[in-house]
Amino acid sequence: MNHVLCCEQYTKESLEELFVLTDKIIKEPMKYSKKLDGKIIATLFYEPSTRTRLSFEAAILRVGGSIISTENAKIASSVAKGESLKDTIKIVGGYADAIVIRHSDNDSAEIAASVSNVPILNAGAGSGAHPTQSLLDMYTIRNKKGKFDGLKVAISGDLRYGRTQNSLAKLLSLYNDITIYGVSRKSFELPQEYIDYMKKRNVKYIPCSEFSDLPKDIDIIYHTRTQLERMEDKTMDIKELIINKQLLNTFSKDTLIMHPLPRVHEIDEDIDDDSRAIYFEQAHNGMFIRMALLLQAFNKM
Repeated sequence: MNHVLCCEQYTKESLEELFVLTDKIIKEPMKYSKKLDGKIIATLFYEPSTRTRLSFEAAILRVGGSIISTENAKIASSVAKGESLKDTIKIVGGYADAIVIRHSDNDSAEIAASVSNVPILNAGAGSGAHPTQSLLDMYTIRNKKGKFDGLKVAISGDLRYGRTQNSLAKLLSLYNDITIYGVSRKSFELPQEYIDYMKKRNVKYIPCSEFSDLPKDIDIIYHTRTQLERMEDKTMDIKELIINKQLLNTFSKDTLIMHPLPRVHEIDEDIDDDSRAIYFEQAHNGMFIRMALLLQAFNKM
């Protein structure tokens, strides 16, 4: 089965195959509009979501599939009665041809796949992995920069509890001459396991405390909000790193600003119309990438 569980399952070759398929879908959407005719996909979301859930559900419909869904499975499903994830997957796998799951546990996608008789697509697992987000991020970078080798990328904000930056770092680690800067407050630094992962793959990792520590010609700043919902100490005093027009203008005209969204106040709206701010385009790419992933899951390319 073609599960989508983690970034480690991808190679440069499989990424390019996915991106080429996505290009084709964007160019000729009607060619793929009935590829999953008769297929039912379940979307199980144990955590809140706007972009990931709706883009997955739009993707399912745009390739001809049908949806059964729970958007608040933590409360509005039998998990509220004590049902285990394994049992839920065994049951839902009898109703659907694939399952898209978001869950608060880091190992949830692997647990689901271990008992599933249908493809599992990981739509976010705790603070650990968000592979479909990093795939759309990489696709966006490819389209904007035309390359991966030699990129200088800053991941910034909440590097401790966020799952999008560490997933992106893992995919960037497939390429040559990558430098990643980690910009965060002390309490939100990137966990050592991800630093070790990059080091083993010859990625240069440079921790920073302020945006002013970054080179002015950096290719991408990938910013994130503080993941308040995952913090153990919710009384912690948080001093946000803010991107505004004044800060953006200290960087190159070619520096791109990305964000997985939602934002709170860590990116000012005054840069939304700047051509370097590409987070809305980035989000829209998610639907097309997820259409391609669904087609791959069913070998319907």
